Amino acid sequence: MPRYALKVEYHGAPFAGWQRQKDQPSVQGAIEDALARLEPRDHTIAAAGRTDTGVHGLGQVAHCDMVKDWAPFRLSEALNFHLKPLPVAIVDCAQVDEDWHARFSAIERQYLFRILMRRAPATHDAGQVWQINHQLDVDAMQEAANHLLGLHDFTTFRSSICQAQSPVKTLDELRIEAVDGFSGPEIHFHVRARSFLHNQVRSFVGTLERVGAGAWTPEDVRTALQSCDRAACGPVCPGHGLYLARVGYPEPVFAGQ
Repeated sequence: MPRYALKVEYHGAPFAGWQRQKDQPSVQGAIEDALARLEPRDHTIAAAGRTDTGVHGLGQVAHCDMVKDWAPFRLSEALNFHLKPLPVAIVDCAQVDEDWHARFSAIERQYLFRILMRRAPATHDAGQVWQINHQLDVDAMQEAANHLLGLHDFTTFRSSICQAQSPVKTLDELRIEAVDGFSGPEIHFHVRARSFLHNQVRSFVGTLERVGAGAWTPEDVRTALQSCDRAACGPVCPGHGLYLARVGYPEPVFAGQ
């Protein structure tokens, strides 16, 4: 059966996360339903990462197996037709080897988190940013973030329901920048690693926000990390500011990568 890689963009607000669920809408379920309109049967797709409720996708990658030998462009166009009016789009499609896997072939994931700093309620960016009404010290947050780079036991920043076999991960990038956003000043967190623990990025951002607000010092973050105690973590920020931005593979999958 021909296997296809799908690059998926979605707005997470209407969904209870990526993973298919029995009684709640999911991104995976929406795509599998669209596939069933093209080839009537049960479809099971695999993704590079499972995003939580409200989390968005800019560059999520999944794969599907088809009976028919589809031209990739026609497959993406057909799926997009049947995904309407849901906020899910197949932005690219490529045929891949039968042993290629969206999750297990990936070598890195990149996430973006957006904080909007303004007092007036967000309108156009509502549900796409974490809005706060105070300013943040970017330099202090970056100093704190630097303590998290490299190989560590990230138990402190791991959800209690995380199913990963080990809390030990290598964080390759945690870069923080101030941006002039369309709706006002934003802080962007760029986070990159081979893999992540459940709620790890949201735990990072919630903790670092406390540093930027002056409630924590950068040294407090290092102490929290070294404690390997979930209770030492700062607040976990909401999911609607988080985006799965890109998935990396040893070889380019899609044209123009």
